[in-house]
Amino acid sequence: MEASFWQQRWQENKIGFHLDKVNPLLVQYVDRLQLAPGQQVFVPLSGKTHDLIWLAEQGYRVLANELSKVAVEAFFAENNLNPSQMQKGDLRFYQSGLITFVCGDFFKLTPVQMVNVAAVYDRAALVALPQAMRANYSQQLHLLCPTQPRLLVSLEYEQAEMSGPPFAVLEDEVRTDYAAGLQVECLQRNDVLAEHAHFAAKGLRALHESVYILHP
Repeated sequence: MEASFWQQRWQENKIGFHLDKVNPLLVQYVDRLQLAPGQQVFVPLSGKTHDLIWLAEQGYRVLANELSKVAVEAFFAENNLNPSQMQKGDLRFYQSGLITFVCGDFFKLTPVQMVNVAAVYDRAALVALPQAMRANYSQQLHLLCPTQPRLLVSLEYEQAEMSGPPFAVLEDEVRTDYAAGLQVECLQRNDVLAEHAHFAAKGLRALHESVYILHP
């Protein structure tokens, strides 16, 4: 899956993955990250999620990464924010209040940019990638944030029944690839097919949403 795929999805406003509210799982489990006010949360492949605003409202600093300039600028416009901007190489930085966006390729990020990150929140990154790309994504995330705790939301279904995104990510993969030396605790796993009728219409017979906390 090339970067152009996501660029086109945002250009054409085909963003069914975007939630029009704060993810209730973030609200329920953010305390498990054990963050102090003022600490920074990294949100990879964030889109224009409302979760960023909510995190900032709790007093946390937010570092979001998104490939699409359309998504980043829509986020600030829709939230009536006027960010400062700075170009550094291939990456463009937007900053307003407690929220900083790095617009550009996730794989161009470096540990230097993560120096203040205390935790990672991954709701839409891992499941956005096909299996062939997820191992590289997990390796890069471990390079960027090797010991920071992570809150991960993933989906589980029979991949043969539906093509992603979002893609199915089973617990075995979370433990072997995504965890990379971290301890993994599954906080909950719920049957959510009834809440996603459009997936059932595509042929899914079962869909589960899982939430994990990963820590050193």
